Amino acid sequence: MFDSKYYIERDKAVMLETYDRYPVVIEKGRGATAIDVNGKKYIDFAAGIAVNALGYADKNYVNAVIKQVKKVGHICNLYYNPTNIELAERVIAATGMKRVFFANSGAEANEGATKIARKYAADKYGPHRNVILTLNNSFHGRTITTLSATGQESYHKHFQPLTSGFVYPAENTVESIAETINENVCAIMIELIQGEGGVNLLDNDLVMGIQKLCDEHDLLLIVDEVQTGVLRTGKFLACNYFDIHPDIVTLAKGLGGGMPIGAVLANEKCEHVLSYGQHGSTFGGNPIVCAGAIEVMKRTTDPQMEKDVCEKGEYIRNKIKTFKNVKNVRGLGLFIAFDLINGNSKEVSREIAENGCLTLTAKSSMRLLPPLIISYKDIDKGLEIIKKSVEARAEK
Repeated sequence: MFDSKYYIERDKAVMLETYDRYPVVIEKGRGATAIDVNGKKYIDFAAGIAVNALGYADKNYVNAVIKQVKKVGHICNLYYNPTNIELAERVIAATGMKRVFFANSGAEANEGATKIARKYAADKYGPHRNVILTLNNSFHGRTITTLSATGQESYHKHFQPLTSGFVYPAENTVESIAETINENVCAIMIELIQGEGGVNLLDNDLVMGIQKLCDEHDLLLIVDEVQTGVLRTGKFLACNYFDIHPDIVTLAKGLGGGMPIGAVLANEKCEHVLSYGQHGSTFGGNPIVCAGAIEVMKRTTDPQMEKDVCEKGEYIRNKIKTFKNVKNVRGLGLFIAFDLINGNSKEVSREIAENGCLTLTAKSSMRLLPPLIISYKDIDKGLEIIKKSVEARAEK
């Protein structure tokens, strides 16, 4: 049997050095528990960054994927497939949008949203109307185009020139956004919770103000729900917390339940913008991935799970508020964050992992994204581990 050190050394010899990995080598898991190659167990409060909605090795999910593997693993998108169609119907029913395109990731979904927005505006107003406004501290992906859409200068360093056609307001306020709009702007893209930007929840006045500006200027409203979507916030879409009508919504992460998928959802204004040959993906809508996603959809559209996610999220936030050395506890559903009064979030997160719980950070904040199916028993175990490391840094 090989230990973690053996695999870490192998990884460092062959992988590009793009990840500052924790010294944890996960081999398997069950429910909300991950297990490393040494047999050590970890309560998972990260879920693969909101991906493993149903946790590890969910019986129904595994059976759905295996059943599809035995039928057909991949087909060209020039042909129809029942699994692909069923998933599309379920996503449309859950979101109220009109049509969907399946990609392989959140970044790809946001690229697709960009293409729809620009073509809509070009068809109606001319090619000059091609600029998309995004917010400061936003994050929309790591491709060259989605890096440009990301309103964080730290992500732009070393990768110039970025794709043109994205601008950011001086401040994330309705007034500043209004001042940024001109005849070249075609859309506004937002995250309702800026995950990688520090888990910043947009307030209702800002969101409603953005919707009003879109209505007044005929701008498309694009909502990036890559991390917030598929019940992560306690509703299937974070959009459901607001009285807004997005023209395009993007999904990924939790939709696949562990398999790679992205989705671009278009409303009635945008459903016919793209025509044959103007967008595509070799692997988008892969039947195996879609089979797993159908199981995710079955579970995440269950009203009882919605209730459970909201209650678990409130339970976790209330518990964390009692910890020493924490402030600004925030979130919706099982999208949770808090700040440390003393201590470095990255260092604390690594220590928590050493003690048997997996967490995330977002800038200087601690970020928790546990599987939607996590039990209260596992929640309490994980929180006890987190509490120990967080409170160890409290001022004496």
